[in-house]
Amino acid sequence: MARRRGKLLGIVLVLLVLGGLAAGAWLFAARWAPSRAQYPVQGVYLDTHEERATWPTMKATGVDFAYLLATIGSDGRDQDFQRRLAEAKAAGVRVGAVHRFDLCRLAGDQAGNFITNVPRGRDMLPPVIEMRFLDSCKDRPGRALVLSEIAALIAQIENHSGKPAVIKLGKDFEAMYDISTAVNRTVWLQRDFFPPDYAARPFVMWTANEKRDVEGLEGPGNWVVVQP
Repeated sequence: MARRRGKLLGIVLVLLVLGGLAAGAWLFAARWAPSRAQYPVQGVYLDTHEERATWPTMKATGVDFAYLLATIGSDGRDQDFQRRLAEAKAAGVRVGAVHRFDLCRLAGDQAGNFITNVPRGRDMLPPVIEMRFLDSCKDRPGRALVLSEIAALIAQIENHSGKPAVIKLGKDFEAMYDISTAVNRTVWLQRDFFPPDYAARPFVMWTANEKRDVEGLEGPGNWVVVQP
């Protein structure tokens, strides 16, 4: 009986140690960010209006800039974008807008959505066009058509903003359409914890931790760094 109890106690202790290690690893991952020595400029990408931000706290604890998802396709938009934009600016956080590209919508209609909802200003960061597959669109047009639509969208958004656009490429989207070889713009890639290399040229922006615990932000945020 004593031997059996000892064996059970040993199993319990092992499980507790493993649980502690797992919890420690989770906490480390939730707070991890690349070294400031290597990437001095770091910030967040908030891709849903549900993330409530206390901008002064975020600014004070290391958020150098923020990108906010403003529009999706031809009619999707964040109704709180203007408020969040104003609050970020008031806290001294440099901020920019993201448009999520929709393969099922015409470039002109998408550009109109962005232009209507995103103000033009010298203090705005360069606009970002995010390219990834959307659950709402199952179409997969040919590459030539996609590149033509992207070129038209970029031209209209850049004309509005007065700044070159950044292209944020999802891995699957880039694998199918090879955007980075055809569009000569700054590239923003994503991969948790390890530098991504799935585009034809090096990234300038990198989402390094998609679910980082950011002080001043309710819920996890996309932590983004800039290549110096």
